Amino acid sequence: MPRKNTKKDDPERQLMIKTKSCQRLEKEVSYYKKEVQENEDKLSSMKEKGSDHYDVKKFQEVLDESYMMIPDSRARYEKGLDELHSFMKSNEEILANDGDWISVARDFLNENNRELIGVDDECPKTVINDLKDGEDF
Repeated sequence: MPRKNTKKDDPERQLMIKTKSCQRLEKEVSYYKKEVQENEDKLSSMKEKGSDHYDVKKFQEVLDESYMMIPDSRARYEKGLDELHSFMKSNEEILANDGDWISVARDFLNENNRELIGVDDECPKTVINDLKDGEDF
């Protein structure tokens, strides 16, 4: 049975997918941070109670694995934000300004310090070497 003609290239659909992906990755980062905190608390209570040395060592390994997951998930989250930002910039004219997902994506990017600035709106860059002593930029 043939599939319905889905619009893979539909910008609104792609925007929704990218936005939901970023939201999921944000939750994942916060989950790993929470997991590390809980594991640190549990490990310290195990040490205070004088638990078996082997159990403490194995739980320390679990905690170390949790620590390793934070940078990995954070990198995937940053990559997702960059992809969302570049997608919105490249499809600015195509995306409807009043769409549901465009406002959600804009808010999400603004919350994460990735504001959409048009080409004409870019701020001039300050060259630090041109500053005089005591002058602020």
